[in-house]
Amino acid sequence: MVTLKAGSRPPWVGLGAAVWVQIASGNAYTFPLYSHSLKSVLGFNQHQLTMLGVANDIGENVGLLPGVVCNKFPPWVVLSIGAFACFLGYGVLWLALSRTLLSLPFWLLWFALCVATNSSAWLSTSVLVTNMRNFPLSRGTVAGILKGYGGLSAAVYTEIYTTTLHKSSSELLMFLALGVPLICFTMMYFIRPCTPASGEDSAQHGHFLFTQAASVVLGSYLLTTTILNDIFSLSAPISYTFLAAMVLLLMAPLAIPIKMTLNPTNRSKSGMLNQPVGSSESMLQGEENADKTEPLLTPSSSTASLGSFHKNDCVSEIDMLLAEGEGAVKKKRRPRRGEDFKFTEALVKVDFWLLFLVYFAGVGSGVTVLNNLAQIGIAQGVHNTTMLLCLFSFCNFLGRLGGGAVSEHFLRSKTIPRTIWMTCTQVIMVITYLLFASALDGTLYAATALLGICYGVQFSIMVPTVSELFGLKHFGIFYNFMSLGNPLGAFLFSGLLAGFVYDNEAAKQQGMNLLNSSVSCLGPNCFRLTFLVLAGVCGVGSILSIILTMRIRPVYQMLYSGGSFRLPQNSDH
Repeated sequence: MVTLKAGSRPPWVGLGAAVWVQIASGNAYTFPLYSHSLKSVLGFNQHQLTMLGVANDIGENVGLLPGVVCNKFPPWVVLSIGAFACFLGYGVLWLALSRTLLSLPFWLLWFALCVATNSSAWLSTSVLVTNMRNFPLSRGTVAGILKGYGGLSAAVYTEIYTTTLHKSSSELLMFLALGVPLICFTMMYFIRPCTPASGEDSAQHGHFLFTQAASVVLGSYLLTTTILNDIFSLSAPISYTFLAAMVLLLMAPLAIPIKMTLNPTNRSKSGMLNQPVGSSESMLQGEENADKTEPLLTPSSSTASLGSFHKNDCVSEIDMLLAEGEGAVKKKRRPRRGEDFKFTEALVKVDFWLLFLVYFAGVGSGVTVLNNLAQIGIAQGVHNTTMLLCLFSFCNFLGRLGGGAVSEHFLRSKTIPRTIWMTCTQVIMVITYLLFASALDGTLYAATALLGICYGVQFSIMVPTVSELFGLKHFGIFYNFMSLGNPLGAFLFSGLLAGFVYDNEAAKQQGMNLLNSSVSCLGPNCFRLTFLVLAGVCGVGSILSIILTMRIRPVYQMLYSGGSFRLPQNSDH
């Protein structure tokens, strides 16, 4: 008998609210919208600008502290901290760009940007950890949906930037300082941990399909309206109509709990642990009691709720031994891959570091292009950077959503490890960087679109892979540690490489030997060396991804051998 969580609406309401918070958490993607204004108004050179880009990525991805806090406090606490960081950081940047305060030192602006974008880590960790635990049987799908909406956030902010804010960078910073905290405080009540179901729900698949379809419609709508805004000079009423329609599309996931309220047939047939379903008040009261004991980790652990192997299942025992890999120790001393690891236990596993390096190669190289997208466009003669950013955002969204859905399908039907898709996309990224380096006419938009898709896949694959290999109990810490690959890549490839090469080439073009000029560089040589290095990095990442896939295939054959997720019986939680 299929059993459902006690009270099936709360997790879906939480998922609908998480969509808004995930959009808000994409505030770090707005850096290309105001980076050129920082450079021109404050007189920064490209090297200084790329170092600000590094601060942007460090703040966004250094989330070890949110990962620890989310296991000790309820989601609303984590969201409140993120809202305060956003208000403080973007507030300082607004004071500098609007010239309200003059002569703010560069280090202070760098630190303020770190604090501002660190709000993304708090917001994203809160909603991702909560919803992954609320839907543990559909990790890839949930990760794809939430990361997909996060990828769309750049397009959402671009829509607001071009229509409501009239392309004013200072107004955008004020909007981020005030608007993001407002969204957090509005939605935090609905994002709560719920007792997960102990079996598959036939209606759940349809609900996820609806949410995915709604996100695709939103992404297509944002791309279309951005193109129309670029081609035609739309009047204010039309622009605000477009904005209102965007808000309605963002509310689409809430149609699922509304439908459950109007048509509660499934709830009447379901129960928790084969017991009759109680009233909605008792369900919510049970959830509140769970919050008091251990907020983000429900009393029913991920292993217990997902079922177990039989004690005498010899085939499963053989699979577990194969999945254990080299360097494994006795059962009672260390967990097997697929069970809940402590952070220190995962650090000694080869697979942990292989996944980190593969992810670092993919996102570390991709974020270099994103941080310098405005300058890349100008160097190749394309000055409308908002169009490039919207295209990257839409394709990033497709990669995130598609990566989660496609990997989930082939994993359940063929037990193909998710990381095979990281391998495929990194091979494509090698070709894409070579295309960027060639700077052939008409290839900039195609290369940007391809890179956006591949960049998005890295996110949607890494998130469920970490949870499947090392468990959900400390997932917040593992996820945020993996996310360090993003700022590390930004520092190495964007801060140290791209900015230095760009300023050197600009100095050559201007006949100067100084690197402190804020002049722009034109032509393919501005980033050619950078793109060649990035192609080499993704080539190495592809090889490491193949090795990782071969190592963890027995793990996935064990976890998904029956076509659905299951864990061994003797896991300790």
